[in-house]
Amino acid sequence: MALFVVPCENSMNHRYSSPLRLVSSWGFILACLISFFGCGGTNTKPAQASAGPPAIPVGVATAERRDVPVFQEGLGSVQASNTVSLKSRVDGQIVQIAFREGQTVKQGDLLIVIDPRPYQVQLEQAQAALARDQAQLKNAQLDYQRYQNLSKEGVIAQQQFDAQKALVGQLEGTVQSDQAAIDNSKLQLTYTRITSPVSGRIGLRLVDIGNMVHASDTNPLLVVTQLQPIAVVFTLPEDVLPNVAKHMRSGTLQVDAYSRDDTTKLATGKLLTIDNQIDQTTGTGKLKAMFDNNDNALWPNQFVNAHLLLETRKGITVVPAASVERGPQGGTFIYLVKPDKTIEVRQVKIAFTQANVSAIDSGLAPGEVVVTDGQDKLQGGSRVEPHYGTPSSSSSGKSAQPSGTVGQ
Repeated sequence: MALFVVPCENSMNHRYSSPLRLVSSWGFILACLISFFGCGGTNTKPAQASAGPPAIPVGVATAERRDVPVFQEGLGSVQASNTVSLKSRVDGQIVQIAFREGQTVKQGDLLIVIDPRPYQVQLEQAQAALARDQAQLKNAQLDYQRYQNLSKEGVIAQQQFDAQKALVGQLEGTVQSDQAAIDNSKLQLTYTRITSPVSGRIGLRLVDIGNMVHASDTNPLLVVTQLQPIAVVFTLPEDVLPNVAKHMRSGTLQVDAYSRDDTTKLATGKLLTIDNQIDQTTGTGKLKAMFDNNDNALWPNQFVNAHLLLETRKGITVVPAASVERGPQGGTFIYLVKPDKTIEVRQVKIAFTQANVSAIDSGLAPGEVVVTDGQDKLQGGSRVEPHYGTPSSSSSGKSAQPSGTVGQ
């Protein structure tokens, strides 16, 4: 729009105009400018109104159909299959230590030798006493045979014959006692060589060569711990034990041992048994699993998280657990992103939640897109800008169910 100001003839002829006419001319020009820019501004308002509110950025994920393992998780600790505190069964001085600290030994390996000489002398003394008493017994038996014939002929008195018979029986008992003394001496001599009763790993050494040890000592000489196989004892709520027992009847159940922070898988084993009673103070039951532990990943008294695999659900629809919301009445729902990038509030039924994945029993089909982040800004019909991968805004603050629990 062009604005032209045409000077009047009087103004051309007169050098000076009255002040009132100048003010009127400039007022007319200002009114035209305001009218022009005002009309141009009003044309942009309908365009802005037709655009509507801006789209809300949200994190999304696609529902998938896959096989999902169902776990029960419990806190537990590692227990050695056997822990042996070796003590001396005889008194004496240590003359040999045949192991190194931390050494892995096999059953029957020599560990410690206690001075055997005193017990060797006792054995020789018992053997000498046996030889002496055996000679006396043999002589008494010969006299007994002679007295039998003489007694029949009436040469000797019956009392003398009976005394000889008693002497033979007495010496036979002495010989038996001597043999028992020999066996005991041999046993004591065997105790001077301490061997490993199980295969396992030796801990720190508790004695040195030259130490005097006694059978009455309370402290052990060393500790041998069997690490292969090794056990994990963990607890589960009493409510889930019947379900675990049911699956045990169908076959052996797998147990995975995870690190203290529940992020690193340490070993895989098999469930051995369920304890025969419930702990009333905690409402939990104990379960025991066995692990081969060939790589020594598990150590006695180590804290672990046990994941008991009950079953694997085949071909079930799953979504991230962060996408599931709970209504005020306890029902579960998700925010579904429709093809036109608007939101639909969809009621769903959760079969179970495992770690960060929720299995959908009904209400959602594979391939549908759900909101996983930014739900606190949404309602039905909201326009969104979906982003896969890392969420673009803060989540609703909802916490997922503990893994292995059954949803509503």
